[in-house]
Amino acid sequence: MKAAIVGVTGYTGVELIRLIQQHPVLEVGTIHSHSMHEHAEKLYPHLTGFLDQEILPYDPQYIQQANELVFFATPAGISRTLAADFAKNGFPVIDLSGDLRLKNPLDYQKWYQKEAADAELLAQAEYIVPEFTTANGHLIANPGCYATAAILAAAPILQQGCLAGTLIFDGKSGLSGAGKSLTDSSHYVNASENMAMYKLNQHQHIPEIIQQLQQWDPTIQHIQFSTSLIPVKRGIFMTLYAPIKDAVTEADLYQQFLATYEDAAFVRVQPVGKMPELRQVTATNFCDIGLSLNPDTQILTVVAVIDNLGKGAAGQAIQNFNCWAGLSETAGLLQVPVYP
Repeated sequence: MKAAIVGVTGYTGVELIRLIQQHPVLEVGTIHSHSMHEHAEKLYPHLTGFLDQEILPYDPQYIQQANELVFFATPAGISRTLAADFAKNGFPVIDLSGDLRLKNPLDYQKWYQKEAADAELLAQAEYIVPEFTTANGHLIANPGCYATAAILAAAPILQQGCLAGTLIFDGKSGLSGAGKSLTDSSHYVNASENMAMYKLNQHQHIPEIIQQLQQWDPTIQHIQFSTSLIPVKRGIFMTLYAPIKDAVTEADLYQQFLATYEDAAFVRVQPVGKMPELRQVTATNFCDIGLSLNPDTQILTVVAVIDNLGKGAAGQAIQNFNCWAGLSETAGLLQVPVYP
C-alpha cells in the first residue's frame, strides 16, 4: 500500500519515512508540506538513496488518486479541517496530531486554544491505543506521546480497581517532542545541562489521558500532571505515583501488569523493583515498564519509558495501521534499540 505523508518535513514525518522504508507492506507514496517544496534528499541529506522524490504542495484529490492511505503528521489545528476531505470518501486516515482525539469539542477548545473539528468528523474518529483496541473504521486518532506512556502505566491499576486516590504523573520529554520550531526553551543554550518544567496542569494531553482512563474507571475526573524538558533528543520518561488500596500487595500488582500486557508485543514489563531507562527504547516502538510498591505509604511507583517519535508517534501510527489492516502487529517495527 502506498502511504502519503502530510507534514513530512517535521520530526514525526521523517520518522514515518524511516519506518515505512522497512515495512513489508507499506511504501512511501507522495509526500507533502504546506511550506517546503523541494527535493526530499536536499532537505534531509540522510535520506539520500532512500527517498528520491519531491515534496509536493497539499492536494487532497491527488493524494487520494496516488495513494491508498494518508498519515497526517501535522501540528494541532491542521487536520481538523483537512481530514474531512478524506473521511467523506472513506479514504483511510491516521492522524498523529491532537485534532481528533477528544470527543468533546469544548475540551479541545479549552486545552488547545483552537476551534475544534466538526462534530460529525469527531464522531467518525476512533482514538486507538493498540494494546487495548483495534479500529473498525477509516479514521484513526493516534494517541499523543505523554498520553501513551501515562495510559500504559496506569491501565492495569484501574482495570482491577486497585486505585485509592488521585493519580500523579510526572513526565519528562526529550527536545524533539517540542517540534522543529526554535523557542527559548529548546535553544541549545537553555536546554543543555538543564531541566525545565512547562505547562504545569495545562498540558493538552491531560484531557486525552482522562478520557481513556474513564473507560476503565468512570469516577476519574482529574489527574495531577506535570511535564518537563530534559536535554536528550528523544524519549519520554513517565513516572506515575498511585495510592493503592490496603489489601493489594506488590505481588498482586506485578501479576496484574504481567497479565495485562501478556500479549502486548511492544510492552515489556521489567522484573519487580527494576526500573527501565530511556536508552532501552531509543528509536523503537517499545514501552518498558517497571513498578515498585512502598509498603509504608502504600504508594505504587510506575515508570514507563518510550521513544516519543516511535511509540509516542510514528511507531504507534504504524502499529495502528498493522492492526487495522489485519497484519502482524509487529510488521516493520521490530528494531533493536539504539545502544549506547
